[in-house]
Amino acid sequence: MWRWFGWLCIVATVTGSVSGGSVTYDGRSLIIDGRRQLLFSGSIHYPRSTPDMWPSLITKAKQGGLNVIDTYVFWNVHEPQPNKYDFSGRGDIVSFIKQIQAQGLYVCLRIGPFIESEWTYGGLPFWLHNVPGIVFRSDNEPFKFYMKNFTTKIVNMLKSEKLFASQGGPIIISQIENEYQNVEKAFHEKGPPYVIWAAKMATDLETGVPWVMCKQDDAPDPVINTCNGMRCGETFVGPNSPNKPALWTENWTHFYDTYGNITKIRSAEDIAYNVVLFILKKKGSFINYYMYHGGTNFGRTASSFIITAYYDQAPLDEYGLIRQPKWGHLKELHAAIKLCSETLLYGVPSNFSLGVLQEAYVYHEDSGGCAAFLVNANGQKALVKFQNSTYDLPPKSISILPDCKTVAFNTAKVNTQVNTRTRQPTMKFYSADKWEEHREVIPIFEDTSIRSDVLLEQMSTTKDVSDYLWYTASFQQSEGSNSVLRLNSLGHVLRAFVNGVLLGSGHGSKKNPGFTLETNISLNNGVNEISLLSAMVGLPDSGAFLERRAAGLQAVTIRDNNELHDLTKYSWGYQIGMLGERLQIYTEKGSSDVQWTTHEHSYQPLTWYKTNFDSPVGTDPVAINLGSMGKGEAWINGQSIGRYWISYHTPDGSPSQIWYNIPRSFLKPTNNLLVLFEEESGDPLGISVGTVSITKVCGHVSDSNPPPMISWKRQTISQNKEKMHYGRRPKVQLSCPPKRRISKILFASFGSPSGNCEGYAVGSCHSSNSTDVVEKACVGKRRCTIPQSYQKFGGDPCPGIHKDLLIEAQCG
Repeated sequence: MWRWFGWLCIVATVTGSVSGGSVTYDGRSLIIDGRRQLLFSGSIHYPRSTPDMWPSLITKAKQGGLNVIDTYVFWNVHEPQPNKYDFSGRGDIVSFIKQIQAQGLYVCLRIGPFIESEWTYGGLPFWLHNVPGIVFRSDNEPFKFYMKNFTTKIVNMLKSEKLFASQGGPIIISQIENEYQNVEKAFHEKGPPYVIWAAKMATDLETGVPWVMCKQDDAPDPVINTCNGMRCGETFVGPNSPNKPALWTENWTHFYDTYGNITKIRSAEDIAYNVVLFILKKKGSFINYYMYHGGTNFGRTASSFIITAYYDQAPLDEYGLIRQPKWGHLKELHAAIKLCSETLLYGVPSNFSLGVLQEAYVYHEDSGGCAAFLVNANGQKALVKFQNSTYDLPPKSISILPDCKTVAFNTAKVNTQVNTRTRQPTMKFYSADKWEEHREVIPIFEDTSIRSDVLLEQMSTTKDVSDYLWYTASFQQSEGSNSVLRLNSLGHVLRAFVNGVLLGSGHGSKKNPGFTLETNISLNNGVNEISLLSAMVGLPDSGAFLERRAAGLQAVTIRDNNELHDLTKYSWGYQIGMLGERLQIYTEKGSSDVQWTTHEHSYQPLTWYKTNFDSPVGTDPVAINLGSMGKGEAWINGQSIGRYWISYHTPDGSPSQIWYNIPRSFLKPTNNLLVLFEEESGDPLGISVGTVSITKVCGHVSDSNPPPMISWKRQTISQNKEKMHYGRRPKVQLSCPPKRRISKILFASFGSPSGNCEGYAVGSCHSSNSTDVVEKACVGKRRCTIPQSYQKFGGDPCPGIHKDLLIEAQCG
């Protein structure tokens, strides 16, 4: 596809397998093998997908116009214990980088090694917490020792594989630390020396490629300071040296989702507008989309209150499917920008006003090349004059004119189709005969081996081997009574059992993890067993002094007959995790070591459920609907697909997530073991497994839309000698996924249809043969193109009225 867009000369070094070379920079861009480069990058995190998905994700990123893949390096994945390293499976970073190289793309390597990233503990291994005298991310010798050790380990490993561009590899840029400026002031005099140390430590590793620090305006030379955010064209202070380029390391394509929040969608139009604004106002030459593919927080890798699906609204969704129109609109943007790349990187810039909130940015080359960008920062449309021509600018938009005459792309005009993703259940587990269950034992004080006369902090006690910590105590009551149990917790979830009966539950939120649980309890005459289950939903991932953060119970009181009993300094017994976790009953072997019983309709809390199922046929992604459950974790053939928390509803009353990704690589053809640990009282009979696919596609263009970018190159090739079919007109382009074809036209109207692809109807102007024309052109094909043309539809159905073409089709 790239050859159609006329910028092959700009990316000659990244077509085919990458052969690296010298990487330097100046005030305009990174310079690779002596040429300035305009680079579009996308974040894809190798642990958030599976190795069998990597080739497809990289291919789709390349097809979307990217020339760089960006990834963090995940310290707690690779060094789970001191000096014990793991680079296998989803952690095989070398294989991931080599696959990027094989497809002709560069790599931006963000080592950190603190990464935040909504990843548990910000990517730091929890064992650091126990190092004597350590203070994370400060001028602290213990932390600097381990940080340098890991960073050096990664760099030397990648050097040994010759993966840096200076060795002929694909890595053209690396990052040290991550958004440190956000917390630097909290460390007072220990902050600035740490920044200087981290920069020197990194550059002393001599990778032969530049280093960056994101959100670090005072990044020491030669390290480049970069921007993170949604509007870096407006918010970035700029490079801290005129010899450094403007780089955007995180252009957020979405807002990460937490349990209990309502998903906020960032539009393709807004992303595109801000990309171009960054290039124009800041001379930006590197833009990385965070995330391009978010993927899945498998197991317990999500940080506190983060859902299992990560950046599902990115251009490639959680399953790796193309999300339209975001992917396609950005692809068109990249093609338009790259038509201008030589002029942008080597031309002379100028800018001047076209109106109150309208501006022209023009670039001229000595060779005669000219590119113009017409900016309308107003929320209203504007008509502007530029070089003796009139241009209609939509609200909050930028038009790109690669020849200073013709609009090739407008950020607010979407030519790309909208697609509809469907999860279709293929198997339901509605029969109790399909399930077996195993009840978790509720511990009491005398069964515990860990004891303390104070309430222990949870993270320090569990050392992150489990989400769960039991606090148990025996309380002597002289006579039976109705009392009030009051519990103060720093988070995240708490369940109170008295004499083996669940009497109350409570939880915090992402913004306020701490909470108070107060519940009425009935106490027996004599000894009463109090068992309090504290559960974390991921470790924290941000903020200064992460090693000092606390979780778990803070205070316990019982009020009885106006007498207050403070149990905070009682003798407490502790159990780390669930017995089922210790026995690994979610595996085939562990499952056989416990007694399972036939499922009954009692739905007790703290119950393990298991069943077996065959894989859905085909190659579509697979997902499981856990909408009937409460809160817990799910495993497929011993591999955790993540936490679920269906009972935590958003303000509109719906769960934050009900469908959970099951990678095909986790599955066998038959007899897959599904195990769930349910904390509450969910009903496994409502669970279903299904496939995920694109079932409908819709396109909507008006006569003011620019034609697709492909037509620009075709017109250039023909040099106006070859008569193009209907010329450079706006077109609806529909495309079904591989192995699917357009089976039915659900709606078609050439005229003035009302609404858009989210909801539509025939308007006052409508060509009566719209459906017939589209069916003839599209049905039975995987893809088709329909020009917005009077000729195509047999004439003008209503002269003098602006025309739209809206088509929705079913993929079968």
